Amino acid sequence: MPAIIETRDLTRRFGDLVAVDRLNLAVERGEIFGLVGPDGAGKTTTLRMLCGLMNPSEGSATVAGHDVARESQAVKDQIGYMAQRFGLYGDLTVDENMTFYADLFDITGQVRADLTAQLLRMTRMEPFRTRQAGRLSGGMKQKLALMCTLLHRPEILFLDEPTNGVDPVSRRDFWAILYQLLKDGITIFMTTAYLDEAERCNRVGLMHRGRLIRCEAPEEMKRATEASTLEGAFIKTIHAVDGVTRP
Repeated sequence: MPAIIETRDLTRRFGDLVAVDRLNLAVERGEIFGLVGPDGAGKTTTLRMLCGLMNPSEGSATVAGHDVARESQAVKDQIGYMAQRFGLYGDLTVDENMTFYADLFDITGQVRADLTAQLLRMTRMEPFRTRQAGRLSGGMKQKLALMCTLLHRPEILFLDEPTNGVDPVSRRDFWAILYQLLKDGITIFMTTAYLDEAERCNRVGLMHRGRLIRCEAPEEMKRATEASTLEGAFIKTIHAVDGVTRP
């Protein structure tokens, strides 16, 4: 079965800066894939290209069988994308935000009612339906953003550091939701700044200066680098690439 996300020498330049440098990657259907790396490594640029929001300078990528440059609308129909700052409306309630996004996706009638109820149960947000989004906690805002992203039942979910700045309990709840989505057959591609979250992924890709320098399961990465932690594996890999000798 072909990969549901695949890139071939995917490259993005901004003037003289190469933000993503010849990225070759394949993500299988039904896995959760984590992209990790320092700030400026190219993670968000990669995500935006895969979502059809930015054209590559060179190379190509297919998502759900569609070319991201030539068939960007077909890609967008199959995916959900949750940016670091999702476009919630603070003066609207939880219900009103969900209604707004359902209208955008042209989801109406009983389908809308059933799906809204299902998402509210899954996220345990039912008691907060009438609360304005601006008055929600950080964790609840992320849950609401995720619900809005899932309203059109995407095949693939792209998440850009979805739990950044969220308290540990809300992060745990968020991951419980992600695992449920995996059981429902949704493929998840995410960037994260938290290495404990990277440990939860089926596979992890480490980006550094625009290049993918390592990609494998977290345990395999630790064994290959003889590191006891994933953080140690990342540091050893980056130092090896940069030619840094540690005492």
